[in-house]
Amino acid sequence: MELISLSTFLNAVSQGLLWSILAMGVYITYRVLDLADLTTEGSFPLGASVVATLIVNGVNPFLATLASFAVGLLAGLVTGLLNTKLKIPSLLSGILVMTGLYSVNLRIMGKANLPLLRQPTIITTVEDLGFSNSNAIMLVGIISVVVIIVLLVLLFKTELGFSLRATGSNPNMIRALGVNTDFMIILGLMLSNGLIGLSGGIIAQYNGYSDAGMGTGTIVIGLASVIIGEVIFGKKSILRSLISVVLGSILYRIIIALVLENGLQPTDLKLISSVVLAICLFLPVLKEKIIAKNINGGAKKC
Repeated sequence: MELISLSTFLNAVSQGLLWSILAMGVYITYRVLDLADLTTEGSFPLGASVVATLIVNGVNPFLATLASFAVGLLAGLVTGLLNTKLKIPSLLSGILVMTGLYSVNLRIMGKANLPLLRQPTIITTVEDLGFSNSNAIMLVGIISVVVIIVLLVLLFKTELGFSLRATGSNPNMIRALGVNTDFMIILGLMLSNGLIGLSGGIIAQYNGYSDAGMGTGTIVIGLASVIIGEVIFGKKSILRSLISVVLGSILYRIIIALVLENGLQPTDLKLISSVVLAICLFLPVLKEKIIAKNINGGAKKC
């Protein structure tokens, strides 16, 4: 008996591609800046609510999708200013913005849930070119991911990109070289939440609705994708790290689809996500212990 059907597998891959945009945003704060940022759970539904509201009001879905990136930038800007100018710790700054954005999202939509039934989206636009729904979703995911990875790799190869990475690695050193680390933190948070807002906008069009509570647990999804990708596929360069994040997001979605197709309920998703993330966080520690044990064992033999 097959563990997962081909259609479910392909659907999981498509979802993984769309969610990997969020994962790449989480990667920027978690790995590049080395910051704990919970703005994710507010900026993701912010992008979704803006897209849904604009599309319902007749705005071109591609322009609405770009707007979701723009509002994500603004959310990251607020978090960055709270952290760098008001000296509020990054974790608390993210919580404050995340909490405030819940009310903002309700204001934007005018209600808790805004459907996109019979509304044009980027996915239906691609379908109009002759693609099936599943192929349209896959195509949107692939194009989005490739464009974002290329742009991020080009950014991180510039002087600005190196300064951004150095701010997360060694802020004291880069500050001594005359780099404004506050600006770099704000820039990183803006870029991260811009991608997260963009992901929210695309996911809303994929789901066919925007909901004020759809951001709950997204930070766990993003972290799980990053950790799974790094543990299994490696992180030797920025390009490899970003590809690993995308593959980690796809693998995470396959794991979720696998457990759902074999008995667990959709209501168990949050628990499954937490367990998967905990296991992935423990794997590097276990790997280090095994390596250390082998080294010590070899030393004793000598």
